Amino acid sequence: MTTPALTTLSMTGVRKAAIMLVQFGREHAASVMANMTDKEVEMVSAEVARLGKLDPVQVDDVMDEFYAMATTRYAGSGGMEYARELLEASLGKERAALILERLEASMNDIPFNFLSHADPRQLLSYVQYEHPQTIALVLAHIPSGLASSILAGLPLEVQTEVAHRIAIMDRTSPDIIRQVESALQRKLSSVLQPDELSTVGGLQPLVDIINRADRTTERLILEALDARSPELAEEIRRRMFMFEDIINLEDRAVQLILRQVEPADLATALKGVPEGVRDKVTKNLSERGRENLLEEMDLLGPVKVKMVEEAQAKIVSVIRTLEDSGQIEIQRGGEADELIA
Repeated sequence: MTTPALTTLSMTGVRKAAIMLVQFGREHAASVMANMTDKEVEMVSAEVARLGKLDPVQVDDVMDEFYAMATTRYAGSGGMEYARELLEASLGKERAALILERLEASMNDIPFNFLSHADPRQLLSYVQYEHPQTIALVLAHIPSGLASSILAGLPLEVQTEVAHRIAIMDRTSPDIIRQVESALQRKLSSVLQPDELSTVGGLQPLVDIINRADRTTERLILEALDARSPELAEEIRRRMFMFEDIINLEDRAVQLILRQVEPADLATALKGVPEGVRDKVTKNLSERGRENLLEEMDLLGPVKVKMVEEAQAKIVSVIRTLEDSGQIEIQRGGEADELIA
């Protein structure tokens, strides 16, 4: 059956990277992959092989996201000029010029873009006394690293209120966004240098913010959200650690996890995952355990995506429990019924 096109929100980082490399062409893609680890090369190569025919809209969305990241995340290293150099090196001057023209036009419409270079301490001093809804609106728009710093500096009761409002935020009137943006820009005009004045909300922005927070801030926010909305807190926990992130855990941690996971759940959870993830699991099993796992996976045959996700969620729950008990450490800084063979 035909697989529906993914949005960039539901797309994995590996898939986005694979799409980007295909667009770069062989020479530039090879240059990029030369700077990856062996595991990263393996994962991305496997995803490239699975891409098939690409949806042009999907490709444009991924490219737009990449270019937006280039102009915001690396602003301290040159901003738009850095993005220009990056694009020209990757795509050539002609294609880069076309994309930069479109990007410069779209950047002017990005709410709160003037805060890209703001000092977190200065921004915190101005927003901490605002209404929680206003703070949530601002944090949902700015880069997650900056938003995390602001959230961590708020009093706990305000943190909880703001986190909850970000999570349940859906759509906000552009007029309201512009009003808040204009008021904040006026307040900050005396501390921001001139060259710095250069659908929102939902769970994912909050997950990105919390993921960048320290463990104490994360725990306090989630415990407070537990008391207010247990379902919301659990959904955030589920999104904070994806099953595929197991590849980043130490082998000792993986072995401890596997001892508490049902073999049937593990076999189902590994259906359709990148080869690197499967290798991470199998290398931490005994030879007999590895043989039994591979045999059970073969016997399963095609499995519904929903079943795979449920099995992965069970294992992620085990991982979170082990982390909460201090037995392992995690480093921080739409349902379809198609089948997975």
